[in-house]
Amino acid sequence: MNAREFSLAIGHIFTDPDLLQRALTHRSYGAANNERLEYLGDSVLNLAIALELYYKFPQLSEGDLSRLRANLVSRESLAATGSRCRIGSHLRLGEGELKSGGLRRPSIIADAVEAVIGAVFLDGGFEGARAVVRNLFGPMLDTIDPHTTGKDPKTLLQEHLQSRRMALPQYRVVTTLGEAHRQLFRVECLVPELGIRCLGEGASRRSAEQQAARQAYELASAE
Repeated sequence: MNAREFSLAIGHIFTDPDLLQRALTHRSYGAANNERLEYLGDSVLNLAIALELYYKFPQLSEGDLSRLRANLVSRESLAATGSRCRIGSHLRLGEGELKSGGLRRPSIIADAVEAVIGAVFLDGGFEGARAVVRNLFGPMLDTIDPHTTGKDPKTLLQEHLQSRRMALPQYRVVTTLGEAHRQLFRVECLVPELGIRCLGEGASRRSAEQQAARQAYELASAE
């Protein structure tokens, strides 16, 4: 895929091709890199996604809209979006980054997506950038579930049980392994009314609880 094909894939043909080239240039490659465009693109992306959610979900509160936006513009989401449009194959990286697998590094891919959006904004204005955001994030916007997206597993499990008028889940630390600075927690999550008992592990009690809750939620929602 050449630069023009990439432009077609994201939905914007650049009047100034140098903007796209800079957006695809990592700081390891040289001084003329994409960091400033990344900064700009971050703000443009947040506004564009906010508008899409505002009109798509007129019934949602400010808090729920913010939660959905945070999920859509997260590093994980941006990296997945960049992978889908094969942005990595167009990046210019320094030799060291190339050797260390930088073309596949999620943080580099995510930053490049923001930089490209910033470049589109400078080249085609906000409406041009908004059209690219719609194109890149359309699949996620179409399938996003306002009731579950962005909520942590413990919250999802609690809300699911409350909707069925069931008691809240119980969490208990089963074991703690390792030294104080490198502990591993093993926690169980119990939902007695459904006969569910799940174990989770993590470097903190909270992360272990979340892992156990995720398993319990999947079982409970399948009932």
